Order: sequence, then structure tokens, then C-alpha cells
Amino acid sequence: MKSDWRARAHPAWWAFLVHRISGLLLALFLPVHFLTLATALKGEAGLQSALAWTEQPLVKAGEVLLVVLLAAHMAGGIRLLMLEFLPWCDWQKSLLAVAAGLTVVAGGAFLMNLV
Repeated sequence: MKSDWRARAHPAWWAFLVHRISGLLLALFLPVHFLTLATALKGEAGLQSALAWTEQPLVKAGEVLLVVLLAAHMAGGIRLLMLEFLPWCDWQKSLLAVAAGLTVVAGGAFLMNLV
């Protein structure tokens, strides 16, 4: 059976892909976050060294990526809930653009606050 690649050009497929990848990356972030928080159990020095590590530019870029992933996953999830539980209307075709716009706004706002 031949795979039909035309379906992968549809915006809804890309929304699915972004939602799936953002969920997986957020799930990978959680253990790192918990390990960083666990350094507080070793005392103030351990926590301070972990907090000093977060001041590196690469980690700051990762924080921006994290906020964008959170916004994309949340906006995509809300879009899916609206598609599932609200009656179908023509404006629901625009939900993908609204979700993408909210993601860009949230990431931009965080980046402006960071700089």
C-alpha cells in the first residue's frame, strides 16, 4: 500500500505533529526539572550551584523554547477540546491560526521579559 503524502500538507496534520512533539519534549523536561529541584535537598549550596547554572545563555534559550512549547501544547490542546465539545462552525477552521498566534505571542512576551 502506497502512502499518500498529500495528507501531510494539511495544516491540521502539522497541528497534530506540533502537539505531539511538544508533549514529548515537555515530558522529557520534567525529570530534568525534578532533578534540579532535588538539589535543594542537599542544602543551600547545591541549590545555588544549580541556579547559577541556569544563568548560562544556552539555558536561557532553553527557557524560551520551554515557554514556546508550553504555549503551543496548551493552545493546541484547547483547540482540540473546542473541536471535540463545541458544535461545528466555520470559524473553527481558524482555530489553528489562533493557536499559532497565541504561541508566538506567549513566546515573544517571555523573550521580551527575559531581555
